[in-house]
Amino acid sequence: MGSKAVTLQLNVAETESFDGFIEKVQNALTLIWQRADLDILINNAGIGIHKPFTETTEADFDMLVDIQFKGPFFLTQKMLPLLKDGGSIINISSGLARFSTPGYSAYAAMKGAMETLTRYQAKELGARGIRVNIVAPGAIETDFGGGVVRDNQQLNTFIASQTALGRVGLPDDIGGLIASLCMPEMSWVTAQRIEASGGMFL
Repeated sequence: MGSKAVTLQLNVAETESFDGFIEKVQNALTLIWQRADLDILINNAGIGIHKPFTETTEADFDMLVDIQFKGPFFLTQKMLPLLKDGGSIINISSGLARFSTPGYSAYAAMKGAMETLTRYQAKELGARGIRVNIVAPGAIETDFGGGVVRDNQQLNTFIASQTALGRVGLPDDIGGLIASLCMPEMSWVTAQRIEASGGMFL
């Protein structure tokens, strides 16, 4: 398609590795794109743990904190010198931060924390013209959670029956929204939670 891309490995749960990762990003920017800054940062890494509140262990909780909240918090902080003024940050939440489905209390709590953080980031980084928004997908047919939404037909059918548009989401349903938020035409949109769930559990 005539575009350039580079893949760099990062475990967002390992904050001690961030400095080395950012050095690799800087090198890639210089060598591949002959520039020193980024336009957009999307915090999209995550895992899901499905356990009742009463069975969630401290280890489960800590893992979710590290990957879903602490990692994005400090990675964004470290990436700010590379993010150009007028740039954009997009965080990822979940429909589970709006509606409650048993078994996701810890996961959803981390997403709720990210939604609050998004508003604070938008307020504090606005002086640099940096926009910060958060996208909250509904149930999407991906490998996430072992592919349960995609591969469990009974669950897929149930979710579709509870969704205004009558189906489960697809990856492109989220990718298109995120791509639109990156466009200059969206430059006046910040501090917003935008749910892309097809009207799930209205």
